[in-house]
Amino acid sequence: MHIFFVTLIWLRIWISMAQLQQGGPDEKEKTTALKDLLSRIDLDELMKKDEPPLEFPDTLEGFEYAFNEKGQLRHIKTGEPFVFNYREDLHRWNQKRYEALGEIITKYVYKLLEEECHLKKVYVPVDAVESEPRSFIFMSEDAMTNPDKLMVLIHGSGVVRAGQWARRLIINEDLDSGTQIPYIKRAIEEGYGVIVLNPNENYIEVEKTKALVQLSPDSSDEPAEKREKKDKIQKDTKKRRDFYEKYRNPQKEKETVQLYIRENGSPEEHGIYIWDHFISQSAAENVFFVAHSYGGLAFVELMIQREAEVKNKVTAVALTDSVHNVWHQEAGKTIREWMRENCCNWVSSSEPLDTSVESMLPDCPRVSAGFKIIKGAFLSVPPL
Repeated sequence: MHIFFVTLIWLRIWISMAQLQQGGPDEKEKTTALKDLLSRIDLDELMKKDEPPLEFPDTLEGFEYAFNEKGQLRHIKTGEPFVFNYREDLHRWNQKRYEALGEIITKYVYKLLEEECHLKKVYVPVDAVESEPRSFIFMSEDAMTNPDKLMVLIHGSGVVRAGQWARRLIINEDLDSGTQIPYIKRAIEEGYGVIVLNPNENYIEVEKTKALVQLSPDSSDEPAEKREKKDKIQKDTKKRRDFYEKYRNPQKEKETVQLYIRENGSPEEHGIYIWDHFISQSAAENVFFVAHSYGGLAFVELMIQREAEVKNKVTAVALTDSVHNVWHQEAGKTIREWMRENCCNWVSSSEPLDTSVESMLPDCPRVSAGFKIIKGAFLSVPPL
């Protein structure tokens, strides 16, 4: 059913209702019936039926895209940049396609961190059992043993993961603009150990039915015959339900539940956990942070929770468009004073690089990053 015909049906119903409302009691009764019919029609669901299947490739090659020698994402055949509106008038489908590509790019950046930057993936919690949800960070080989200096990178909120600053910049500009790779390579060249945090990887998603199976009580003590009968009933019920759902709504997405990662269920928790188990135990005499957007808020929260340790270990912090707020986060006077001396926030501004920018908050200095606009996206980065 095309959206035009869906719209036409709705218009006809509304016209009928308007005509009936001018009549007597019988017509009003019919109006009530029509209103009830309208309440049962889900336009979003009807539009989903008109979409192509929400099935997308799981590789860049499948999308017919690749990164060229300049780190730009280009179509393999045409050489053109990525096109969001691949199918006109299908915004939801285009958005799902974009998200599927984004997941592939996340894995691609992980691969670059390991193969080009020579970082190793380290899983957390460090004492996780095999069956529980886990996250991970990336570290250089000398991150824990470098006696001199350690660089810690924290990205902002949203869909970005370890190694990324902004997915939109990776897709629309290039890898150097949207990833942390230039920072990592420069830091390694200059003798830093490196730790790359992954603060948005807070949970894993599993299908609701699978989660219920995982959380269901052990039935091993039941008689075999009873257990087999129960399993058969569950399978038959699921088969009928799946068939009905497919008929009713072929575009219905799988229902999932979120299983949070222990002690890493938020960016703030993740930052504190990595501090406690890695950064604070590193040999480096000088630790440096680069934190973008929400990463700045996570760093301030770390300071609030581990003030004495941070002051003793951290030498300087480069914030970029940080969204921290020392008042809302209730950072004390001693923290604000330390931030004024040891932090700098590079912000989007039309002023020349490093020009002082007025701040309403009594914490760290704010200076211009020299602003960069990429199709409506701002990203400030301090000079390497």
